[in-house]
Amino acid sequence: MQKNSIFGVLQRVGRSFMLPIAILPVAGLFLGVGGSFTNTTLIEAYGWTAVLGQGTVLNTVLTIVSQAGDVIFGNLPLIFAIAIALGMAKAEKATAALAGAIAFLVMQATISATLLTTGQIAVVDGAIVTDLAAGATKFVLGLPSLELGVFGGMIIGIMVSVLHNKYYKIELPSALSFFGGTRFIPIISAIFAVFVGLIMTFVWPYIFSGITAIGNFVEVSGYFGTFVYGYIERALIPFGLHHVFYLPFWQTAVGGSMEVAGTVVYGAQNIFFAQLADPTTTVFSSEATRFMAGKFPFMMFGLPAAAYAMYTTARPENKAAVKGLLFSAALTSFLTGITEPIEFTFLFLAPALYYGVHSVLAGLSFMLMHILNVGVGMTFSGGLLDFVLYGVLPGASATSYYWIVVVGAVYAVLYFFLFRFFILKFDLKTPGREEEGEEAKLYTRADVNAAKGGATATAGANAGDELSATIVAGLGGKDNISDLDSCATRLRVTVKDPAKVDDKMLKGTGAAGLVKSGNGVQVIYGPRVSVIKSNIEEYLGH
Repeated sequence: MQKNSIFGVLQRVGRSFMLPIAILPVAGLFLGVGGSFTNTTLIEAYGWTAVLGQGTVLNTVLTIVSQAGDVIFGNLPLIFAIAIALGMAKAEKATAALAGAIAFLVMQATISATLLTTGQIAVVDGAIVTDLAAGATKFVLGLPSLELGVFGGMIIGIMVSVLHNKYYKIELPSALSFFGGTRFIPIISAIFAVFVGLIMTFVWPYIFSGITAIGNFVEVSGYFGTFVYGYIERALIPFGLHHVFYLPFWQTAVGGSMEVAGTVVYGAQNIFFAQLADPTTTVFSSEATRFMAGKFPFMMFGLPAAAYAMYTTARPENKAAVKGLLFSAALTSFLTGITEPIEFTFLFLAPALYYGVHSVLAGLSFMLMHILNVGVGMTFSGGLLDFVLYGVLPGASATSYYWIVVVGAVYAVLYFFLFRFFILKFDLKTPGREEEGEEAKLYTRADVNAAKGGATATAGANAGDELSATIVAGLGGKDNISDLDSCATRLRVTVKDPAKVDDKMLKGTGAAGLVKSGNGVQVIYGPRVSVIKSNIEEYLGH
């Protein structure tokens, strides 16, 4: 596979991660609020026992809220399997999502059955007994299995998407034609999942040992390792591959392990939220949060200060025009940790500033938070919401959140003067400094890709499909179709104007018959209808 092809696949994988990652802030909000306000230490420290103590109505409600968030974090591998299959499917995405869920279940059932029948594990009094490495096994959806973490979900998601994109239009012999098209995908995915499960049963223990060794290496590399992690995480932002990089640290043994409430937990984010859900937690592990806490100083303070530097260096006549633009970007970074509008603006204008200054400062931020034992975690990004929920609410003694404010204040000064210096020194055309007649704007990933020649124009999928074009024409044209679906043998269409439907043209496409009722039209094609429907959807650009 060529380098560009590998890069493209990794980009697609990275983009597909965004769907499950987008769930985490809500799950984290539930777990953060519920976990914080049912934490015994916090309740006793603030004297809230009468209102929030065990047995009170609020404690019961908040416990439910906490569990609602915890169940999402506990089932992330399944969520990733579904989301990646969905995100990487070229069409018929709902089928891919279903196949992802089925394949994940089949893989886990295969692993569980194989481990039990070969004697590698046993279940005694509801606990897994095994000679495998500590932490290598766990219950997954009620099945005694291996601790694959999100890697298991990623493997299944990618496998299903490959099978789906290759076979979702497959046409089988007449006797099996009912199982063709999209119906074939869950079947072939389940079959492949059995083989994946068998392979993982014997291979994963060795992979698990290797992953644990990497985590140990990062751990013993200390503060320097944390700096390297922070630098690489920012350096990969322009390529959209940062999710691929940091998720193993957050969700697998690469990010370390810790026993919390009697259970060994793997992955930095998992460790933090396990501690958050544990009422007996008094201090959060900075060894886990070192992969997260470093974002807060530069996202909440540094980058907003960089935006202010851009404002102060704008031409006087343009300041009023760019004030709202830059203030909005700064506020977004501060509140939510979404930094793209600011980062991509100076990445587009001065890559050396991004990699030589910003990424270095980001790496140092991660290292400083580690040195200062800051125990603040996050769900998605380092904004004010996560800072309050996972830093302030659990308490200063548990998280040392005040160091974020102290370091952040220093970072605000550094970013302001460094950016102001470079903007003026090299006459960078940041918003408000454009030549006369140019529009002031913030840059995005699309601008960067276009500048690198990454933007390509693509024609509509399957635009030359003559059969699809004829069927659409027979239905009165694209604008006449308001809904399109299929059952076992029929193309089911809702049209806006039934008078525009051309029966003769539709029968000429191989239809065995037509059924019309009001605005509903059923075109009978037999078992191959699912493939026909997929082609039409691509032709329509759905």
